[in-house]
Amino acid sequence: MTQEEFRSLFGSIGEIESCKLVRDKITGQSLGYGFVNYIDPKDAEKAINTLNGLRLQTKTIKVSYARPSSASIRDANLYVSGLPKTMTQKELEQLFSQYGRIITSRILVDQVTGVSRGVGFIRFDKRIEAEEAIKGLNGQKPSGATEPITVKFANNPSQKTSQALLSQLYQSPNRRYPGPLHHQAQRFRFSPITIDGMTSLVGMNIPGHTGTGWCIFVYNLSPDSDESVLWQLFGPFGAVNNVKVIRDFNTNKCKGFGFVTMTNYDEAAMAIASLNGYRLGDRVLQVSFKTNKTHKS
Repeated sequence: MTQEEFRSLFGSIGEIESCKLVRDKITGQSLGYGFVNYIDPKDAEKAINTLNGLRLQTKTIKVSYARPSSASIRDANLYVSGLPKTMTQKELEQLFSQYGRIITSRILVDQVTGVSRGVGFIRFDKRIEAEEAIKGLNGQKPSGATEPITVKFANNPSQKTSQALLSQLYQSPNRRYPGPLHHQAQRFRFSPITIDGMTSLVGMNIPGHTGTGWCIFVYNLSPDSDESVLWQLFGPFGAVNNVKVIRDFNTNKCKGFGFVTMTNYDEAAMAIASLNGYRLGDRVLQVSFKTNKTHKS
C-alpha cells in the first residue's frame, strides 16, 4: 500500500490534518502500519468504527487510537505454540487477559482447511505484562490441552540487527554495489524496483536471512503468475515485506520462480511448511528458504 492509497482510504471518512505510512529507514519498504490525525475527533471515532476489521487483499486491518510511543510498550508481542487445535481466538485472549490489556491477538490457520495450526500471537499493551504472561503460562497446560504450551517473545529483528547485517554485507567481497548499501536505499527510497533488487541482494551471503527479513524461494510458478499470487499465498501466514516474480526479459512472462520476504522467522517457517508441495492450478510448488546458490533459468 502506498502513502497515497493510505491517505485516500482514511480521507474517505473525514478531513485529515496529517497521515504517515511508516517505512523501514534502510529499505524504504512499508512496515504495514501508519498514523492518521483527523481535524475532527468525531471522524477518528468514525474511522475506527468503519474501518477496523476491514479486509484489504489478504489482510484484516486493525484501526485504533494511537498510544504515545514509549519504551514500556515496545517488544510486547508474544509467540505462542502448542495450543489445542480447538482453541478459538476468543479463548486464547481469555487465557492471556489475566496478565494485562491485550492490543491484538491472532491464531494461525491452515488456509485450505481453516483448521488451527496451534500457533498464535498476543500483543500486550505493555512489555511488563508480556513478561508476566511468559512467567505464568510458558510450560503450562491450559484446560483442554494435552501438551504444555510454549510462550516466548516473538522474533522482532531490531533496527540495529538490520544495520549490522547490512554493514556485514557491505564489507563482504561479493557485494554488488560500489557504495554502502543503505546509502543506495536512502537515495532511491520510494522506488520499488530498487527495493526489490536490494532485497534479493541483501540475502546473498546469509541463507534465507536479509536485512528486511527471511527470503523464501518459490519454484514451479506458471508463466502467467504475477506478484498478486504470491501476496495471496503468503499474506495469511504473517507480515510480508516484499514479493517478486522473476520474468523473462523478452516475453515478460514468469520464468517459473519468485521470491517472498517475510519479517518473522516463525511465520516464514510456517508458510514454507504449509506451502511446499501445495498444488496451485496444475502445478505443485516447491517452497524453501533462499540459499546462497543463485537460481539460473
